[in-house]
Amino acid sequence: MMVIEFTEPAPIRDVRHHAAAAQANTDAASEAIWVLSDALSGTNDIDKILLRAAAGAGKSAQLRRMVVDALAHPACVRVGVTAFQNRQVWPLAESLAERLGQEQVCLLAGKKVYSEVPEDVKQAAIVVASTKDIPQSARIVLGTAHRLGAPGEYGRLLGHLGVGGNDEESFDVLFVDEAWQMALYLFSRVQGLAPIVVGVGDVGQLPPIDANVNPWRGDPGYNPYRAWPTAYEKSSTTFSIDLPAVWRPHGNQIALWRAFYREWERLDCVAAPEDRALVLPPLSGAARDVWSRVATGYPTMLEVDGLDDAEAPDIDQPLLGVVEELLHPLLEGGIEVVDTNYGDDGHPKRLSKVTSAAPAGDPLIVILATRNAAVDDAQDLVDRLIDKLSLPDDVLVASTVDKWQGQTNRITIAIHPLSGADGLDEFNSAFGRLAVACTRATHGLLMVARAGLDGLIGDAPARPGTPLGEPGTRSLPRQTHQRILASFSRGVLTN
Repeated sequence: MMVIEFTEPAPIRDVRHHAAAAQANTDAASEAIWVLSDALSGTNDIDKILLRAAAGAGKSAQLRRMVVDALAHPACVRVGVTAFQNRQVWPLAESLAERLGQEQVCLLAGKKVYSEVPEDVKQAAIVVASTKDIPQSARIVLGTAHRLGAPGEYGRLLGHLGVGGNDEESFDVLFVDEAWQMALYLFSRVQGLAPIVVGVGDVGQLPPIDANVNPWRGDPGYNPYRAWPTAYEKSSTTFSIDLPAVWRPHGNQIALWRAFYREWERLDCVAAPEDRALVLPPLSGAARDVWSRVATGYPTMLEVDGLDDAEAPDIDQPLLGVVEELLHPLLEGGIEVVDTNYGDDGHPKRLSKVTSAAPAGDPLIVILATRNAAVDDAQDLVDRLIDKLSLPDDVLVASTVDKWQGQTNRITIAIHPLSGADGLDEFNSAFGRLAVACTRATHGLLMVARAGLDGLIGDAPARPGTPLGEPGTRSLPRQTHQRILASFSRGVLTN
């Protein structure tokens, strides 16, 4: 039986872990807090503060910290907190209420989604569906940009709550979580709610709609469909700083993160390589070779040669058949996930273990594809294995990359966007699409593709690409694809 030989990725050098890495994020957020304090005091003219983060940087924790510090300022009476999606706002409402008390935190939900708000959120914070029901005691009002930016909402908030410490607007500061996921046209509906806006988020998010097309001729710096921070990053009244550490990935994945965020001066990983582990069942053949490599924590690329032709690049049942063959013995035998819990300062604390027989927390394994048709086939695969092996919920999940951004799982199996493609185009080379696929996993990443990626990328015509520097295309040029692939441990399976 053929053994799959995996290459060793380039060695990872000069990485800080644990408290040393976490402290750098704390220091960056502290600098942003000082700037915000001066802005509230009127000693600077800053009106936008951008806390830029890589995927899994613990940005929501830093946002909560900034909210608490802002409310401690004597000039700050009330703040607003917003985001693009309800599932981003809800956990913030719960965590802020647990920190500051229920009477100070109010979630303004849409009438249609009020019943969908989780019970844990309703027990922690005050949840209302009408502006007139916001209590005067609330110093934090949360809502999606659609809700806070609804027609007439500005006047309703001002009429009911009155002005904040700035004597003009209802809020003294508006915080935007996952800021790079919110389009400029949507942000324009809420930015007038406060004189100072703080945006926190992952700069590698997928563009809100389509950042490659600018419908407004004559001004290349403006696009209502582009993530809103890009319209203000170069303004003299904007302060921007990066969070230079990530909490999410396995320590052996940091080279992949650095490949995506290459322009950053530094990027470290709180988790050390020995902090996380996958305990595998007895396996043989290709399943043993593949999962043993994934269990090292290094990003793993498996190219499959000799497959029958696919119906289309996004309808590739032969490739998914290989994935199913690899998953079956792994899940049949059972898998254990070992994790290290950290204090807020990054110091390791206790170990925790979860098994596929009794999963808890984040989904154990998620299969990610770029197009709906591929995910439909992946969902069929998931349904077959769940039925055949009687798997509990959250052991195996399928999703599109777009829907999974902002979420986390233990092991990712991702179909490379270029698998089976004839060339590089705006869709399959989108920076955010590949970045999201590669940065969801805390323990193991398996990227699968039809054989031939190197030839495809090597023969592709040169093309521009400015993945973190809009305006301009966010599509990856071939050199960036090559750099990302170089961070993987790679092997070929002949079918």
